[in-house]
Amino acid sequence: MFNLPVLLSIIPFLVFIILLLWVKTSLLRASVITVALFTFLAIFYWQILPVSLLSSYIKGFFVAFDIFIIIFGAIFFLGILKDLNVIKNISYYLEHFSKDYRVQIIILAWFFENFIEGTAGFGTPVAVVAPLLVGLGLPVIKALVVALLGNSASVVFGAAGAPIRIGFAGLDISSVPYISSLINCVGFIVPVFMLWIITSGRVNEKKEFFGGLGFAIWSGIAFVAPSVLVAAFMGQEFPSIIGSIIGLLLVMFSTKLNIFKPKDVLSLRGEEKIEKTMPAFKAFLPYGLLIVFLILGKIFLGNSSVNISLIINHVFNLFNPGFAFIIAGLITAFIWRRKKEILSFSMANALKGAVGPFLVIVSMSAFVQLMINSSQNYSGLPAAITLVAKAFETSWLPFFAPFIGAFGAFITGSATVSNIMFGNFFSVAGQALGFSVAVILSLGVVGGSAGNMIALADMLSGEAVVGVKNKEREILKGVFIPCMVYLLLVGIIGMIIIYI
Repeated sequence: MFNLPVLLSIIPFLVFIILLLWVKTSLLRASVITVALFTFLAIFYWQILPVSLLSSYIKGFFVAFDIFIIIFGAIFFLGILKDLNVIKNISYYLEHFSKDYRVQIIILAWFFENFIEGTAGFGTPVAVVAPLLVGLGLPVIKALVVALLGNSASVVFGAAGAPIRIGFAGLDISSVPYISSLINCVGFIVPVFMLWIITSGRVNEKKEFFGGLGFAIWSGIAFVAPSVLVAAFMGQEFPSIIGSIIGLLLVMFSTKLNIFKPKDVLSLRGEEKIEKTMPAFKAFLPYGLLIVFLILGKIFLGNSSVNISLIINHVFNLFNPGFAFIIAGLITAFIWRRKKEILSFSMANALKGAVGPFLVIVSMSAFVQLMINSSQNYSGLPAAITLVAKAFETSWLPFFAPFIGAFGAFITGSATVSNIMFGNFFSVAGQALGFSVAVILSLGVVGGSAGNMIALADMLSGEAVVGVKNKEREILKGVFIPCMVYLLLVGIIGMIIIYI
C-alpha cells in the first residue's frame, strides 16, 4: 500500500508535524519548510509542469488573500471596540443575564459562534468571540481553545451551506444534509468539553464541572436537535442559523425558570465588578451592525464574484466577512465621533497583525495546490493528494472518512476546501466498495467540521485578535483530545451505519 510515491506524498505532512510539535519551531517556519520540501519533490520526482508549479503558488496567494482580508478586518474592528471599551460593557450585560461564568461562556462560544458560522463562516466566529471570552476574565489560551471548540459542530453547514453545496459540487448531495445532521448529533458533547476546559485547574474544578454539566449537555442538545429538523425540511443553508437561534431561546427560557441552571453562581473575577459606561443598545450596536452587514452581504453578494485570469482562473467572491468587519468598524467610529488618528492607528495595527498569518496561509495553500496539481506532470504519476487518499481505500473507510475530512480542515482551515479536496475521492471509493456514497460524504463533512477545532488558519486569526503569537502548541494541547473524541465517535457511528 505504501510504495515510494505514497511515502513521498506523506513525508511533507510528517515533516510539518515534527517541526511544529517536536522541534517546536514557529508555524511560519514549519509552513515554509514544508512547502519548500514538496516543491523540491514536485519538480524532481513528479516532474510537475512549470506552469502548474507557478499556478499553484498564485492560487495559494489568492486563497490566502481572502483570509487576509478577514483577519485584517477583524483586528481593525476589535481595535475600534477596544478603544471604546465596548467589550467591557458587553461583559457587564452578560453578567446581568447570568453572573455564572459557565453560562456566559457557553452562550457566547456555542450559540453565538454557531450563529456567526451560519451567516459568515471563514473562521469569523473565533475572531469575534475569543476577545469577548477574554473580556469575561478567561485566560487568553483557554479563551482561544474554547473559541476553537465552538467553531465545530455548526461548520457542517457553514456559511449558508457552503461546505456541502460548494464542497461537494457536482456530486449527488440530495440526502447529505439530513444524514450529516443526524451523525453530527454527536456535537452535543462540545459544550461539555468547553466546561471541562474552563473549569480545569480551578480550586474546586470537579465541583464546578459537575455543577455546570447539566447546563452544558442541555445546551448541546438545544442546538443539534433543531438543526436536524431544519436540515430535514430546509436543506443545508439554515441549520446553523435557525438551530442556534432556537437553541439560545430554549436555553434562555430554561435558565430563567432555573432549569439546568448551575446552583452555585461563580464568577471568574471574584469580587471584581465591571462598571458600565454606556447603555446596552450602544454596547451591542457594533455587533448588531456586524451581523446585519454579514447577512446583507450573504444575501446580495453571496453569488457575486470577480474572475481573475493570471495564468490561472480564480474566482474572487465579493462576499468576504472581512469587508463587514471593516464597514462595521468605520460606522462605529463615526457614531462615536472618534478622531481620524484612531482609525489610522487601528488600521496600522490590523495590517501588522495580519501579515504573519497571511504568510503562513500562503505557504500552506500553495502546498495544498501543489499536491492537487502534481498530476499535471511529465512523469505520469498520479497527484500526490490522490495517492494519499488512495491509501485509505479500505473496508474501514467509514471509520477513516471523518479523519480524512478533519485532516483537510487542519491544513486548509476550511471544511469546504477539505470537501473539495476529498469529495470526489469519497464518492469514487464509496461506490467501488459498495457503500452508500451519501453516508461517506456525510462522514467526511462532519469530520471536516470537527477538524476546524484544530484548523491552523483559525488558530492564527484567533491569536492575532487577542494579541498573542506562537502559541499554537499550547492551543493544540487544549483542542486535540476533544477533536479526537469527536472523530472517534463519528467514525464508530459510520461503521455502525454501514455494517449494521
